[in-house]
Amino acid sequence: MPRLTIDNREVEVDDGATVLDAAGKLGIEIPTMCFLKGYEPSTSCMVCVVKVEGRDGLVASCGLPAEDGMHVETASPEIIDARRAALELLLSDHVGDCMGPCQVVCPAKMDIPVMIRQIAAGQLCDAIETVKRDIALPAVLGRICPAPCENVCRRRQYDDTVSICLLKRYVADVDLQSAQPYVPVCKAKRNKSVAIIGAGPAGLAAAYYLLQEGFDCTIFDERDEPGGMLRYSVGDDELPKDVLDAEIGLITKLGAEFKGGTRIDGGGAIDKLRSDFDAVFIAVGEVEKEQAEQMGFEAGPKGIAIDPGTYATNIEGVFAGGDAVRRRKMAVRAVADGKEAAASITQYLAGEPVTGPRRQFNTRMGKLLEGEMEKLMAGVSKEQRVLPSVGSDGFTMEQARAESSRCMHCDCRKADDCKLRIYSREYKARAGHYKSERRTFVQEFEHPEIIYEPGKCIDCGLCIQTAEQARERLGLTFIGRGFDVRVAVPFNKSIADGLREAAGKCAAVCPTGALAIRDGDGGNC
Repeated sequence: MPRLTIDNREVEVDDGATVLDAAGKLGIEIPTMCFLKGYEPSTSCMVCVVKVEGRDGLVASCGLPAEDGMHVETASPEIIDARRAALELLLSDHVGDCMGPCQVVCPAKMDIPVMIRQIAAGQLCDAIETVKRDIALPAVLGRICPAPCENVCRRRQYDDTVSICLLKRYVADVDLQSAQPYVPVCKAKRNKSVAIIGAGPAGLAAAYYLLQEGFDCTIFDERDEPGGMLRYSVGDDELPKDVLDAEIGLITKLGAEFKGGTRIDGGGAIDKLRSDFDAVFIAVGEVEKEQAEQMGFEAGPKGIAIDPGTYATNIEGVFAGGDAVRRRKMAVRAVADGKEAAASITQYLAGEPVTGPRRQFNTRMGKLLEGEMEKLMAGVSKEQRVLPSVGSDGFTMEQARAESSRCMHCDCRKADDCKLRIYSREYKARAGHYKSERRTFVQEFEHPEIIYEPGKCIDCGLCIQTAEQARERLGLTFIGRGFDVRVAVPFNKSIADGLREAAGKCAAVCPTGALAIRDGDGGNC
């Protein structure tokens, strides 16, 4: 049994084990794209490279036999750089967006394409959970948001944008009108509290997400009722107050305490809150330079100065967001600030490094080439944009599902599980580092269970082996040579012909979004 040293730690493994196996036995994680246990290694992606003492260059650990006396390094700067380069090479030939343009532009980064697919499938309980993961006041924003997401909707290049804002409103309204509106599960109480100054969209959103993390929240506001500009600057014809009250009521139900008629200003008042609470979030609306300085804060060009990545002010334990730090006058931006500031405050109260909300990695295929619009429109409704009936209060169920069917689904259906995306973020890979003429975007919809996008394939061969193990009559194979090699069904047959039994298994082992499960029909709440 070979005994070797990995990162200065000894390990003994069975005969026939690889360096990757040995590292795993020590709990050392080496990234892999083209390898899965139980499959023959192809050593093609070069993301799992390591350095072996006495050997020139780096080697793929997934196919390297463990030998007695080996000394292996797995995480030196040279290795990290090589893995990043391997990822960037894969990204240079990757055709597709991790996130749809609508989600990229949404200030709250709501997963709009997933919400739309859930509406189309009748999965409204899932849809409201998707929405409120990122937007605390969806029924409110469904009425007043200027919908920047719709300005970049690719469907607009074909005929007209998808009515994203109305769909969000539909989901939220159905939920509010239900017997038991959605309330997220909160973590156990952590015996720490946050003072939130300002009961507008930023303050309410911060409370919504902090309460879920187990922190007590008290919201102070100089007005008698919560809502801020939503209540006092927006007319009833645009935003009915019963809708606003209903969504605030859900935040109160989570445990938020509101103290109206309480004005907090001046450095002494802030110091008092800091002594009474474990953290403070400032969301009071517009703050002039003189006001910021009176409260003890450094002033920025448009309000209180903050670290833009964490929302932290110059005062320990005090954070700020919304119109207190900028002048965008957009409620969805304020709601996004509240959510993101809550992430930083959670880190602060947990004693962790305050790095702010996790930034999502994204690749973009950019401007569509000739003929690609037609490929994106495959399987998508060609009907014109659906509008609510005159005099109605938003979409009906039938209208919402019809409008949802117009979405082109520009996002990746495996964005959360794609190893290329996960490792690219981890290793800080740059999507556009290596420039190349990209392949044409292709989607194959012939199979009833899965979608195949060849432009996302990294030629790992895992799907080929999976089809062989399932004894598919045709299966999959490599076609072509060198840079032109691709995975396809033999004899120019369709993916439906090649994968009659193992389609779901092939999609499960695919490390990217090249093979993904189609959207199925779901049930209503």
